[in-house]
Amino acid sequence: MKGGDTLKTLTQIGEDLKTLRGDRPREEIALAVGVTVSAIAMYESGARMPRDTVKSALAQYYGKSVGDLFFGE
Repeated sequence: MKGGDTLKTLTQIGEDLKTLRGDRPREEIALAVGVTVSAIAMYESGARMPRDTVKSALAQYYGKSVGDLFFGE
């Protein structure tokens, strides 16, 4: 898996997701990946880890691999 096998912290994941979202509204991301706006907010704040299906949907939406988004060295 690219980026190593160690799961990033929830804080790191949240920061990465916020950066990737940029100026797009959370509503846009939530609709695209099939979750609520509050779920996106929780992922971005580091309060919650997405389910595997949501991880895949987020990675696809942002044009990244699941490994790049959720795993690090």
